[in-house]
Amino acid sequence: MDGFHWHPDARVYDGKGVALPRPFLVSGVCSDRPTALALGHAFSGGPFRIGAEAAPAPTVGFETLTSGSTGAPRRIARSFASWRHSFAVNAGLFGIGSGVRVAVLGRLVQSLSLYGAIEAITLGAELHVMDGARPDRQWAALRARGVQVIWAAPAQLQLLAEAGGAVLPAVRFVLVGGAKLDTGLRAALREMCPTAQVREFYGAAEASFITLADDETPEYSVGRAYPGVEIGIGGPAGHAADGRIWVRSPYLFQGYASADAGVATWQDGWLGLGEIGTMENGQLVLRGRIDRMVTIAGQNAYPEAIELFLLGLPGILRAAVLPRADGLRGQVLEAVLMGSGNEAEILTALRAQFGALIAPRRVQWRSDWPVLASGKADLAALAKT
Repeated sequence: MDGFHWHPDARVYDGKGVALPRPFLVSGVCSDRPTALALGHAFSGGPFRIGAEAAPAPTVGFETLTSGSTGAPRRIARSFASWRHSFAVNAGLFGIGSGVRVAVLGRLVQSLSLYGAIEAITLGAELHVMDGARPDRQWAALRARGVQVIWAAPAQLQLLAEAGGAVLPAVRFVLVGGAKLDTGLRAALREMCPTAQVREFYGAAEASFITLADDETPEYSVGRAYPGVEIGIGGPAGHAADGRIWVRSPYLFQGYASADAGVATWQDGWLGLGEIGTMENGQLVLRGRIDRMVTIAGQNAYPEAIELFLLGLPGILRAAVLPRADGLRGQVLEAVLMGSGNEAEILTALRAQFGALIAPRRVQWRSDWPVLASGKADLAALAKT
């Protein structure tokens, strides 16, 4: 069996609540808009890619795109089976199946949204693609349509929380991928969806699901291994105290399709990722991405950990930590922030948490926040300011 298969019970609605007809099936490369055409490509049974229309079309399997938060998006080559393997797992974990109302908030060019949409249709769910709707209208639609499962990245949920509205009592699961939730957004989700269970996935475009975090997961961790995943630290099947994360599972990609190869590498059936981490009591703890790691006076600094800390401070809505050239240390860190707060108090809190050497030495405030199609911060655009 090749390709993805449209379940006869599946129904699809756009952001305005308009029912989309089961699309004409055509393979190849297309934009993520209009939604019906994009889904037609995804369920054609042949090779396809949504997005990067100027690049060569895949000849086997399908391709997704990385977020491009640290550079141009890369094309990820996948077998259909690498996603199909997890459909049954999530059906069991989250009760996704015929008649269950599932919403994706992001564009289908984003692999998380595309995955959620294809999984919902394959399992016979009622899919609501809310790309293009304003966050306040997304909120209203989620409530009016009685959506039960939401797939979203933290940046999309942040916009939803800021829009506000009446509680969403029908939501049973909020499935989060792309980044770790900060404490403020987690609290906002509890108010937004008081009866929902929040489940966070740690993964990568190259590896799909790696860990799953639930209500019992310690705050410092991204959870235990997702079903079917083996994790090694420092090497394939490794148990180093700290090192590169390696995974083996049925969900892994086949390779990079673009000329610009990424940081993931293969060894003995294991995939080495572009992140550093450690295992503590069966829980995976992330240090940060290899390609974002900054060395300051001989010490390694991981901007992601600092960003997560900043987002837990009162008034901070967005945060990015970027390296800047420095004549004495080679480079130092700067915090780019959106929201409000006392700059001196923020810098003091950073020094107390991370030490004077690693902590950002200055703060830059922004009234706007450039984002990518994935909803993640556009770090390249922020670095130019």
